[in-house]
Amino acid sequence: MCGILGIVSTAPLSISDREACRLRDLMRHRGPDGAGLWRGGGPGEEHGPGTALLAHRRLAVVDLSAQAAQPMRTGADFDGGRFVLVYNGELYNDPQLREELRREGVCFRTSCDAETLLYWLATRGAGGVPALRGMYAFGLYDRQERRLLLARDPLGIKPLYWWVGREGGMDLLIFASEPRPIVEHPAVRPEPDLVGVSGYLTTIRTVLGERTMFAGVHALPPGRVVEVDCRGERLTVTSRELGIGRVDLPASRAERLGVVRGVVEGSVGAHLRSDVPTCCLLSGGLDSAIITTVACRHHETLRTYCSGCPDGETEPTARRAVPPGDDFAFAREVAAGLGTTHTEAPVDEAMFVSRWREMVAAQGTPLSTPNEVAINEVARRLRADGCVVALSGEGADELFGGYDHTLRPAAEHIAAGNADPGLLHLRLGAWCTAETKAAMLQPTAWADLEGDAWLMGWYAGEFEAAARGDEPLADHLRFQRRVNLTGLLGRLDTATMLASVEGRTPFADGEVAALAESLPMADRFVAPDRTKIALREAFGGVLPAGVVRRAKASFPLPFQRWLAGMGAAIGNSALLAELLTPAARGAVAADPGTHWRLAWPLANLALWGEVWWPSGVGVRSSSRRRWRPVHEELGREIAAGGPSPTVSSQ
Repeated sequence: MCGILGIVSTAPLSISDREACRLRDLMRHRGPDGAGLWRGGGPGEEHGPGTALLAHRRLAVVDLSAQAAQPMRTGADFDGGRFVLVYNGELYNDPQLREELRREGVCFRTSCDAETLLYWLATRGAGGVPALRGMYAFGLYDRQERRLLLARDPLGIKPLYWWVGREGGMDLLIFASEPRPIVEHPAVRPEPDLVGVSGYLTTIRTVLGERTMFAGVHALPPGRVVEVDCRGERLTVTSRELGIGRVDLPASRAERLGVVRGVVEGSVGAHLRSDVPTCCLLSGGLDSAIITTVACRHHETLRTYCSGCPDGETEPTARRAVPPGDDFAFAREVAAGLGTTHTEAPVDEAMFVSRWREMVAAQGTPLSTPNEVAINEVARRLRADGCVVALSGEGADELFGGYDHTLRPAAEHIAAGNADPGLLHLRLGAWCTAETKAAMLQPTAWADLEGDAWLMGWYAGEFEAAARGDEPLADHLRFQRRVNLTGLLGRLDTATMLASVEGRTPFADGEVAALAESLPMADRFVAPDRTKIALREAFGGVLPAGVVRRAKASFPLPFQRWLAGMGAAIGNSALLAELLTPAARGAVAADPGTHWRLAWPLANLALWGEVWWPSGVGVRSSSRRRWRPVHEELGREIAAGGPSPTVSSQ
C-alpha cells in the first residue's frame, strides 16, 4: 500500500526533482517507510529533464527489503530496463501469477507483488490487467514506446486521480493517489468544480464517477484501463473498462451456500498475506464477525479493534434504533468467543470535531460520512499497537443485499413501474434536495447548475449501466455496488491511509463479487427486510445467534449533536458566502444541530474552503463556464472512453 505520483508530457518536463519530491511527500502518510523518484523518457534519456516522471511513497507490507522499493524497473538483462512501475495495492493471486512467469523464464529478485505486477505487465501489456485479482492503482511507463499505462481495480478499492492540460504549449498529464499533489503542481490552479460541489451537497460523495470537487481533476473510474501515447505533438489516449464477471453455481440452494462459505473463507485467507502485523476491525456486525472468525483460524494471536461512541446514539440516517454502546457490546461478545486481543477506540465530541478538522486539512478534501473520524481513530490506535494491515467488512452489503432501507423501497418502486430508477436512489440518499438547493444557493450558481441536470443525468446513466434486466431488483443492488460501494471504499482508504494503515476488504474482492453477482436475489434479499440471506445462512452455525440476526449498524456516532460548535465555521466561510444566500447560511450557522442534514456538508465545505480559498473564489460569476478543465475534450474522453480527434476507445 503506497502513494503514487506520475507526470508525462509531449516535451521535456520543467518540474525540478525538488518540487516533484515535495508533491510526492504530500502523501507521506501513505508511505512512511521509503520514497523513490525516477525520470526519463525514451532510451538514452536517463539524464536531463525527461518527458516522464514517476514517484513513490512506500508502506512496506510484503517483502520489507530495499530491493522491493519503487519506482521499480525491469532488469537490464531482461529487456534493458524498458518498463518502470509505480503501484499502490496488493495482488491476492500473486503466487499464481508469479509461478506462471517463472515457467516463462522470469527470475525474481524479491518476494513482493510489485515485481510480479511489473513483469506480468511487461510481458502481457494492457491485455494482462483482467487477470489481476486484488486492489490496485498503478502507472507503468514504457521507455521504448513512450507509452503510459494506468489502471484501477474493478471495484475501485484503490484511488487514482489525474489532470490533463497544457504547460508551455505542450500537453501534460499528472496522476496521483490523492488530488492534493495534482492541484499543488505549478501548472494547475486549484478551483472548485461547482457541479462536483453540488453533487457533494446532495450525496456527501467527494467523487461521482470521474467527477471530483476540483475543476479539471478527475478520478479514474473503477475498472478503467488507460493507455497514453506520449510520442506525438499531442497526448493520445485509448481506454477500456473491466467488468465484474459471473460464475456457474449449483442449482441446489444448500450447495450454493457451501460455495458462498468456501469462496468467502478463501478470500479472507488470501487477504491475510503480509510480512507485517495484521488485525481485524470488529464492529460486532455480521460482516466483520465472519471475517474475524475465519481470520482466527490463520492467526492464533489475532488482535481486533472497535470504534464508536460508547454512550452515543445511532446516526440519524439509520432506520433502526440501536441501543447505546451496541457496537462495543456485540464486538466484545464476538471477541470473547474467539479469544482475540480486543481493543476499543472510543470517540467523543471534542475528539470528533478536532480530528474532523485535522483530516480535512491533511487530505485537502471534505469528509464523506461522519464515521470516517471513527475509522481514522481506530486506525491510529491499531497502528500505535504495531499493526499495519487491517481487514474490514466493506462490500458485503452492496454485493449480498444488506440495505433493506434502500432495497425495500426499490422493490416497491419496481412494483409501481420502476420509472426513473436512478433518480429513486438519488432521492433516497439525498442530504440536500434539489428543491432545497434552489432556495439555498445563490441564483447565479443555481442557474449555472441548470437545476442539477448533470447530477440527475449521472444517476440515470449509472443505473442504465448497472441494468441487465434479468432480475429488476438485482439491477438496483448492482447500482449500489457501482455507486455506494465505491464511496465506502474511498472512505476506508483515506481514513486508514492518513494513519499509515493498509485497509483490506475480503468481501470487496473480484472472486467474491463474481459469486455474489451470480446468486439469485432470493439468496440475497427478500422484501421487506430479509438481508444478506446467503451470508447469514452460510455462516449461521459458527457465529453467535445475536450477531447473525443483528440489523445493520456501522460505527454509529451522535454527530448531529456534535455539530453545534461548527456554526462559526459555516457563518464565517468565504466560500459559502459566495455559494449560499445570506439567509440560508445564517439559518444553518445559527442552529447546525437542527439542520444537521445541511450542516454536515456545509461545514465540510467551509473547512475545505479554509484550506484552498480562505478569501473566496468568485463562485457566482459564470462558475460553470469558468471552471472548465484547460484541456476539457481530452480530459473528458479519458474518463468516458469515447472517441475524439485525439482519443479512441476499445
